[in-house]
Amino acid sequence: MTAVATDVFDSLVGQDEAVAQLGAAARAPVHAYLLVGPPGAGKRAAARAFAAALLCPRGGCGACAACARALAEVHPDLVVVEREGASISMPQAREIRRLALRTPNEGGRKVLMLTDFHLVSDAGPALLKVIEEPPPSTVFVILAEHLPPELVTIASRCVQIAFRGLDPHLLLQLLVAEGVEPVVAEEVARASGGRLDRARLLASDPGFGARREVWRTLPFRLDGTGATVAVLATELVELLASAAVDPLRARHAAELAALEARVERSGERGAGRGALAERHNRELRRLRTDELRFGLAVVAGCYRDALVAHAADARACVAAVEALQDTAEALVRNPKEDLLLQALLLRLPPLRRHTAADCATEEAV
Repeated sequence: MTAVATDVFDSLVGQDEAVAQLGAAARAPVHAYLLVGPPGAGKRAAARAFAAALLCPRGGCGACAACARALAEVHPDLVVVEREGASISMPQAREIRRLALRTPNEGGRKVLMLTDFHLVSDAGPALLKVIEEPPPSTVFVILAEHLPPELVTIASRCVQIAFRGLDPHLLLQLLVAEGVEPVVAEEVARASGGRLDRARLLASDPGFGARREVWRTLPFRLDGTGATVAVLATELVELLASAAVDPLRARHAAELAALEARVERSGERGAGRGALAERHNRELRRLRTDELRFGLAVVAGCYRDALVAHAADARACVAAVEALQDTAEALVRNPKEDLLLQALLLRLPPLRRHTAADCATEEAV
């Protein structure tokens, strides 16, 4: 295999050290890599680029069909395994072992990309042996947001590559360079939680400002009654259903059109329409979770501001922030949004003594 080109990694920004490690690894890969970092830090895009470098006959030229299919997650020798529930299950672990033992379809190597591996739960021990000693043709690329205790042993068998959230100033520069108005770019850079993908989505969403205002005013609309909580929870669920959906669907349509154009040019069979549709559905579900996390962060900023300004009871504000953090952590269990929000709002005290315009949005829950 020739030395790896950098072309497949060119779209990755703000992760120079991780990209350098992956570029070097693609020249002489070992059996398993663990990419660790917060959501939206670029782990999945980096994993796709790494897979392209491993599967490309020229080491990652970025221009051939193998690179294009790997970057689109439709290469037959790139197997992407998504969790099917709240955590990776034992049946999925058995399927991963089976997939690891299969021979490649086109070349001498295949890549297994395992996503959300921080949710491996009880299935971790069942995967240890195959990740530690897969067939010579198999390379594992494992993505995790953090290292829970269940993942420590597996992590010790992998080359670990760290990712970090992007600095808001870098996000601002990237968005402005892409043509986003500086004022809008600054707002969405602060609200994106260090994620370029989300910053781009929010920058193209005209409803972002209005949704943020709903969350910012939420503590001032509470009155301690269950009736108001029910009304507000319903309103928030409806808000989540409409949040940034149009820009995301537009991006999905463009990706589908690109796939169809490639199929027409090359006459591929099994081009990955089903896999693309599944990914799009996952991204739509993830969008709702992202929006809910964002809203919780905005509300937490209101209570923190009230605490700093001595505009409300300190103990109540601290309890409110803790309730918001508990709710954010509960999202990994895929709860029913309306019940989750009702339970949260019942725990939040009304705010009265400072203005909604003072609420912060930069901090994440």
